[in-house]
Amino acid sequence: MFQTSINLSPDLTPEERTQAIREAYNQDRSQMTLMLAHQLKIQEVEILRALQGDNAYELDASRWEEIIRAFEALGKVTVIVSNGATTIEVTGQFGKFFNKDGFLNIRTDSLDMHIRGWELASVFAFKKPSHLDKHESLSFQFYDRRGNSAFKVFLNFDKAPTPEIVEQYNQLIQSFGK
Repeated sequence: MFQTSINLSPDLTPEERTQAIREAYNQDRSQMTLMLAHQLKIQEVEILRALQGDNAYELDASRWEEIIRAFEALGKVTVIVSNGATTIEVTGQFGKFFNKDGFLNIRTDSLDMHIRGWELASVFAFKKPSHLDKHESLSFQFYDRRGNSAFKVFLNFDKAPTPEIVEQYNQLIQSFGK
C-alpha cells in the first residue's frame, strides 16, 4: 500500500493544509483517494476540495438528481460504492428512474440503486490516472454530509477515454458546475 510522508498537523493554516493534501496526492496521482484519505486520517471529500480547479471540479450538489439522470445518456458505466468494510464495483447503465418514499431509484437490468438524496452534500467531476494502468480515468463522485464517498460513477473505468466520452464529461461539468 502507498505510504505518504505528509503529516497534517493541526497547526496548519487552511491554505497550508490544502497544499499538504495536494503534495500527498501528487506523490502518486494514480493512487486511490479513498486510500489517501485513510492514510491522512481525513474525509475523502477533503482531498477533492484540495484538488479543486486542478483535476477536480465541484458541481452544484443541489442538482444531484438531474446529474444522476443525465448519466442515462452515457451508456454503460462503472459504479463503485464503498463502506468501512467493503467496496463493490458494478458495470451497468442508469435509467428506469422513479421516486418513492424520498428515494431516487434506478432499476435497469444491470443497475439497481436506491439513493437517499437527503444524505448527499457534494458532487465532483474528477479525472486522474487510473490506479490500474495509469490511463486517464473520468468520474463523477458523490459525497455524503459527513464527507464520505456515497458512490462514484466512472465513465471509463478500464480503458482510456474516447473523444466522445471526454466530450460528454466536459458537457456535464459545464451543465452542472457551481
